[in-house]
Amino acid sequence: MTVSRRGFLVVGSIAAITLGLDVPAFAVTPYEIMRSRWRDLLTGVGFDPRVEPFTSALADVGDSATGYLDDMTPGGAALWADLPIGAKSANITTCCTRLRTIALAWAQPGTGHTGSATTATAVVDGLRWMLDNAYTATGGEPGNWWDWRIGAPQRLLDICCLLSVPAAELADTLAAVDHHVPVSLLSAYEENSTGANRVDLCQVIALRGVLGQDPTSIAAARDGLSPVFPTVLLGDGFHADGSFIQHDRVPYAGGYGAVLLGGLTKVMSLLGSTTWAVTDPNRQVLFDSVESSFAPFIHNGLMVDSVSGRGIARQDQDDHKRGHNVMASTLLLATTGLATVAEAGRWRSLVKGWITRETYAPYLDHMPVPDLARAVGLLADGSVPTGASPSSSRVFGSMDRAVHHRPQWAFAVSMHSARTTFYETGNGENLRGWHTGSGMTYWWGQDYGLGQYSDAFWPTVDPYRLPGVTASRKPLADEAGGTWNKTPPTNVWAGGASDGVVSAVGQHVTGLESTLTGRKSWFPLDDAVVCLGAGITATDGAVVESVVDNRNLGAAGTHALVVNGVAQPTSLPWNQQFTGAQWASIAGFGGYVFLGGATVTADRAARTGSWHDIDSGGSSGSITRRYLGLYYDHGTNPTNASYAYLLLPGATAVTTAARSASPGVTVVANTSSVQGITAGSVRAANFFAAGACGSITADAPCSVLARQDGSALSVAVADPSRTSPTVTITLPDTGFTTASADPGVTVLRTSPTTKLLVEVGGTLGASRVVRLGTGPTITPATASTVQAAADSHVRDGSPTQNYGTAPLLVKTASTNFNRRAFLRFDLTLPTAPRRAVLWLHGKVSDGENLHSTVTAHRLTGTWTETGVTWNNQPTLGPALSTARISRAADWIGLDVTAALSTNPGVLHLGLSGGPFGVQLDSREATANRPVLEIIT
Repeated sequence: MTVSRRGFLVVGSIAAITLGLDVPAFAVTPYEIMRSRWRDLLTGVGFDPRVEPFTSALADVGDSATGYLDDMTPGGAALWADLPIGAKSANITTCCTRLRTIALAWAQPGTGHTGSATTATAVVDGLRWMLDNAYTATGGEPGNWWDWRIGAPQRLLDICCLLSVPAAELADTLAAVDHHVPVSLLSAYEENSTGANRVDLCQVIALRGVLGQDPTSIAAARDGLSPVFPTVLLGDGFHADGSFIQHDRVPYAGGYGAVLLGGLTKVMSLLGSTTWAVTDPNRQVLFDSVESSFAPFIHNGLMVDSVSGRGIARQDQDDHKRGHNVMASTLLLATTGLATVAEAGRWRSLVKGWITRETYAPYLDHMPVPDLARAVGLLADGSVPTGASPSSSRVFGSMDRAVHHRPQWAFAVSMHSARTTFYETGNGENLRGWHTGSGMTYWWGQDYGLGQYSDAFWPTVDPYRLPGVTASRKPLADEAGGTWNKTPPTNVWAGGASDGVVSAVGQHVTGLESTLTGRKSWFPLDDAVVCLGAGITATDGAVVESVVDNRNLGAAGTHALVVNGVAQPTSLPWNQQFTGAQWASIAGFGGYVFLGGATVTADRAARTGSWHDIDSGGSSGSITRRYLGLYYDHGTNPTNASYAYLLLPGATAVTTAARSASPGVTVVANTSSVQGITAGSVRAANFFAAGACGSITADAPCSVLARQDGSALSVAVADPSRTSPTVTITLPDTGFTTASADPGVTVLRTSPTTKLLVEVGGTLGASRVVRLGTGPTITPATASTVQAAADSHVRDGSPTQNYGTAPLLVKTASTNFNRRAFLRFDLTLPTAPRRAVLWLHGKVSDGENLHSTVTAHRLTGTWTETGVTWNNQPTLGPALSTARISRAADWIGLDVTAALSTNPGVLHLGLSGGPFGVQLDSREATANRPVLEIIT
């Protein structure tokens, strides 16, 4: 079968434009314009194929295409013998990937296949074979749904954009895509049609519409993107703190998040300046995510593995490749004209800095031609400043992650809680990632340690001895806990407080299929991280370890270990326990100070594994890497074991010894109830229960960070447990007359101590920050609470029924499904309060729906708790405030200050709901009853 002359001229025109030749325009309809745009995204523009790095990159594409063509058998039982159809669905996607590579070689210049009629005919013959034998318009979808709805159709449609395939093949391709990816998949935002998966589906449907000149499909794809943009409180998507979740509970900025960023950028670029342009105002969430969700997890070109889910076990990926993909998408987004000039300028600067500092796997060595073209242009643009290494500290409470950057190093920690997961396994991937959420730490220098997790780390590391974790060595089976997060954790305390400069991070660690429990804290500073552990207890009958570090030395590393000034053996294997260890250093990496001395074990080992060990689709070839580890051996069935040490990135033996003699850090508390430190200008404490940490007190679980900044004191407070509406913090500091505070922070007094009331309910673990010593004048305040004197709800489906002793229900829906609630508070206030907040605890309780709202209203009319019904209910007045709520039980705060402006003796409030039902705890509940917070 042959390809039309027009097919060659279309792509030939693109190639000519790339080379700077003058050719007539050929795209005369909106569909052809969009198809041309997509070809440009696939082939690249603005580069000279005769110069590096393009010459080599194009030659690589050509070589790959030649290999695939040599092995292709379109007249056989399989298109490629090593990819039998029916064996597994991934083979269909891989076949389409190979065909796409051949089509790309035909469309791009300098590949050896450019414009070749023979190559084009082979592509069409291969496409015909796939449509007849594998991806048909009538077949089923055995295996992984992704291959049928995303993997294969995306690649097939790319082929049809790269070549003008004959009408019969195009029609059959579109028919097959319609069969497997009907527009109806976008009708509900649920299951496999959320987050990054939804974006991928929209890309398929949009391209199908472009190639089939179907405006309905294009419009459906555009509109189908809208549910992706808004921030969420729970589940898949972007969260307000920058977290990105996929598969309900897995931190995934480096995996699905990166796919979403790239996919949205391309689809919005495809549709831009057409009738179908994406104009949803919530697209700003995507633009904000570049700096709030992605940039914090990139260090010198790599993407931290803690946000890449099961992707860490894939042989064809590593942290640098994932980082490069995010960088490429960011740079593409900056060139689309979709964002503001200021935003695009910041993004270009960020990417330029990352590319410049990427020394382990240089960006220009392996990226596809379109990305290379943009990067080369960026590096040559002297008007774009090279972004500097950041200095920041962030806690992502919605995904149990934290990251800390300093100009010379970076540090990250991965935790788990009931909101997230121990680890993700599925599709035979990441079979032994059991402890990656148990306090695993990641750190790198500016130019060292950059291959720690890239150089065959995951298939060779001891999965029970990951850096930073506290874990039982109880043997676990592959996929322990079940696939797709079947066994979620039950602990609730994970997260911390941050003012953006430094952080206090902590975790109630528990064990997967284990009785292990303990408390862990990390306090990252300017040149060190203070690491504490306490209350470490287990009854598994197995040894429990807290791993200080486990450095990947590569295939032949002999990095020197010095303990207390004495060089240790470099022979393999080697293991020694040190009693009274004060410090240790590993040459080329950093140092460790054991605060107060400790019994620590050092271990050198050569570990052999294979990618197949951790990914059923990986190679079974053996790989060996050397490791040098340090760990606390807590013994079998420990009770209240603990540890305390400093991590010093980049420190030598000399500087580590000096730091051991003068740590500059005081451990104020290290128990299962509270862990805290002082270090120079920083005081930090993680309260796992109400209590005191030195002179700082808290009346509820929380994380507190106090940092002196000149004459000002910055105080950040968060509730990682999400168990309290408010927390009261007392600090020994005194004498402040001014303060600048986030909403929800009230300075109650500044003498003889400073007392803060912090509203943490509904913040989803985020920090509230106040800067004492700067800003408006402080007016001391008094805080009190009032319990509800009466409450009830009514429903139109039972209009004469009273529900005075039941939980409160609210919902605004169709007839017979409406619910409203009412509350009464008896007050005796000297004056009208300056602030009044109604605190309610509850969750969405309406099928599989995740989000809804609750609104507080003034009331007109009378009611009683035992007599109110739908038929005699009072009238809801104007709305006072509205709060979002999710299916995860939490506190929400509703500002009702306006209802108390006349200082009434009795306050009546009504509640209405959003489209999905919400159940709230009533005053009859055993805990979490409604409460009115009053500040005067």
